[in-house]
Amino acid sequence: MLAQIRAAAVSLFLLTLLTGVAYPLLVTGVAKAAFTDRAEGSLIRKDGHVVGSRLLGQAFDDPKYFWGRPSATGPFPGNASSSSGSNLGPSNPALADAIAARVKALHDADPDNTAPVPIDLVTASGSGLDPHVSPASAEYQVARVSRARKLDPARVREIVAAHTEGPDLGVFGEARVNVVELNLALDDLERGR
Repeated sequence: MLAQIRAAAVSLFLLTLLTGVAYPLLVTGVAKAAFTDRAEGSLIRKDGHVVGSRLLGQAFDDPKYFWGRPSATGPFPGNASSSSGSNLGPSNPALADAIAARVKALHDADPDNTAPVPIDLVTASGSGLDPHVSPASAEYQVARVSRARKLDPARVREIVAAHTEGPDLGVFGEARVNVVELNLALDDLERGR
C-alpha cells in the first residue's frame, strides 16, 4: 500500500512539473519568439506609454472620434477583466431599449446624418471588447468626425481606408476597421506627426 501511495505522489509531482511548469514555459517561450507582438497583448505605444491594444476596444464618445461597438462588460465599458456578452435575446425589451438609446446617441451626435445606422454600432459583440467596426460603420461616422476635426471628409476617408483590414488570409471573416488605431492616426494627423 505504501509503495502505491509513493508511486502516486511521485507521479503527481512529476506530472505537475511537466504540465504545470515545463509546458506553460515552453508554450510561452515559443509564443514570444514566434509572435512577440501578439504574445505581449498587441500593445500600442505612443511616446513610450501604452495607450491601448490592437485587440481590445475602447469606449469613445467624443464627436471627433470614431465610435466602436458598444460594450456589454461591467461595471464599465471595455472592462477586459469582465469580458462577456449581454445575454439579452432579440425579444428582450431591455435589448430593444439599449439599441434605441444607442441610435439616439448617434443621431444626437450627428443630427444631419439620415443614413441607416449600421447594426454593429448599436449591438455589442460576444466578448464586449471588439476593437473593430465594419467599413460601413466607419463611413457612417466620417461626416461627424470630419466636421468635429475640421478636416476634409476625403482625407478622413483616406485614413479610414488605410486602417481597413481585409478578411484574414483573404477569405476568413469580413473587412473591418480597427477603431483604436484609426483614432490614434487621426490624433497624430492633428498633431502633425
